[in-house]
Amino acid sequence: MIRYRPNVAFILRRADGRILIGERSDIDGAWQFPQGGVNKDETIEEALAREMLEEISLAPSDYRIVEKRGPYRYEFPGDRTKEGCGGQEQMYFLADFLGDEAQILSQPSTVEFQAVRWIEPREFRLEWVGPMKRDVYRAVLRDFFDVKIPAIGEID
Repeated sequence: MIRYRPNVAFILRRADGRILIGERSDIDGAWQFPQGGVNKDETIEEALAREMLEEISLAPSDYRIVEKRGPYRYEFPGDRTKEGCGGQEQMYFLADFLGDEAQILSQPSTVEFQAVRWIEPREFRLEWVGPMKRDVYRAVLRDFFDVKIPAIGEID
């Protein structure tokens, strides 16, 4: 039986309804939501606050959580594991942005993203994420925004 690594993922929404995505530093053209693992000694809310500060330089005072959904699961390809787990189990958080956009990526302690941008939820394309995450992204965008993201090759 596969073990899943606990993980948090974050959807930051501006007042105009656009959401933040980041381009991975290690893969040009790969755009995703900020996310990260939950340490054994922390709650998912503590992990979320830590990851958002590390990945996009936002403190909890810069956003207000409005919804939480999950878990969503995906498996790593092949025999790949992370911390002894063969996949991730993610809790997704939707938050309204309260801060200053200049703060985003101003002080990241990790170099997860090389760029960020704001998009309408319906503009997300599955080609931006690896095949293992695509079903999760389709489900998340449907569940949070009632948006149907076409499968690759499907006509929108």
